[in-house]
Amino acid sequence: MDAEELHGIALFDGLSRAQLTELAEVGIDHAFASGEELFHEGAPADVWWVLLGGSITLHRMLGNEENQLGVMSTPGQWAGGFAAWDDYGIYHASGRGAEPGRVLRVAAQDLRRLAEEWFAFGVHFIEGLANTVRRIESTARQREALVALGTLAAGLAHEINNPASAATRAVDGLQSTSETLMESLGGLAGHPITADQFVALDALRREATAAAADLDPIAAADLEEELSDWFEDHEVDRGWLLAPPLAARGLDPAWCERVVTALGETGPLSPGFEWVASALSLADLLGEVKEATGRVSDLVAAVRSYSQLDRASVQLTDVAEGLESTLTMLGHKLGPQLAVVRDYDTAVPRIEVMAGELNQVWTNLIDNAVDAMNGTGTLRVATRHDPTGWVVVEIADTGSGLDEETRQHAFEPFFTTKPVGQGTGLGLDISRRIVVDRHGGDISIESQPGDTVVRVRLPVVHRADS
Repeated sequence: MDAEELHGIALFDGLSRAQLTELAEVGIDHAFASGEELFHEGAPADVWWVLLGGSITLHRMLGNEENQLGVMSTPGQWAGGFAAWDDYGIYHASGRGAEPGRVLRVAAQDLRRLAEEWFAFGVHFIEGLANTVRRIESTARQREALVALGTLAAGLAHEINNPASAATRAVDGLQSTSETLMESLGGLAGHPITADQFVALDALRREATAAAADLDPIAAADLEEELSDWFEDHEVDRGWLLAPPLAARGLDPAWCERVVTALGETGPLSPGFEWVASALSLADLLGEVKEATGRVSDLVAAVRSYSQLDRASVQLTDVAEGLESTLTMLGHKLGPQLAVVRDYDTAVPRIEVMAGELNQVWTNLIDNAVDAMNGTGTLRVATRHDPTGWVVVEIADTGSGLDEETRQHAFEPFFTTKPVGQGTGLGLDISRRIVVDRHGGDISIESQPGDTVVRVRLPVVHRADS
């Protein structure tokens, strides 16, 4: 490399001949052909490229389309080398030869050494600026993650608390009901009841257990009153306690007369009805325990699906499953005044994605949509299959919408419309990075008052460099 050639480039104005000679010695004169890729988007920017001749086009992938961002055609234009002051510096675009030419290649470590020798203060300033920005962004992202984790933890605790409390109440009821059942059996045994009578009573109990009734509260209360009156007329002890479980099965005074027929007019009616009512209550309580523990099990399964702890980084995944597990995790935010409409296309195939990361996207988008409606409105979650090889997911809300300026800045880091302390402005930025950079997809927003749609397009086959 001839130092004299560098002397004629404006970029190097102010460098001495000795400095230009040293730069030429550490650099490599690289000739490139048309179509040759010199550096690739997302790769570590460990080389500084200075154009000496020809031209280089800069490209970036947006979805499945390659977009040209600009052209380097003037000698002295440069790209890369960020690793000289930032260990995590990457190329933000790909560079490809347009017209054959030449570049000066300088390794990042050599660039840093020379810069420190020639411009010590400038290097410290640039390094401090880069580290400060990275530290601020890292702290904000950690806070965003902690806020999201806290929200999910609170929601999960709320969701689990309801079935857990129901199971606890049912278990407490089981203890007293079991004691009553045993006492009633003792009461039956203390009366002259035959085996045939007990078999007939047990048959009526089985019939009552299998019975089902769909009574409104008023009808149920009326039936309880009828049964209480019947028990009082027939001198059955504690009829007000026996009536509710029988009425819940739709059993009426006519059924009670069949019990009298089975046990006889002088038979042990009080312990007989108490035994049947206790058995019905016992079955109901066991059903409540089963339902409550089943709900807890479903929540645990949803958490496992949401976290994707047992999945590979990239694996075939059902998008609807991820959306459903996210809705479960955010169930505490979906109040009674907020309707959820699911519109899942059954033709959507399983796609190659990092499911755990995508669930973070669904969390951010659904959480934003719910916040935009202030607890009242309609949340629509939809999927559809684009035959060109894409899957489309839409998260829509009926909130007040976004104006044009807000929509244009929505995906920028730290931009937020929420009050201070309620948002870091990184939710949509993180979502964009996951969808676009990690999955080679696309994310966009369409908004008008009463109808805001965030649309995510994902390739069926994983394409992103990760």
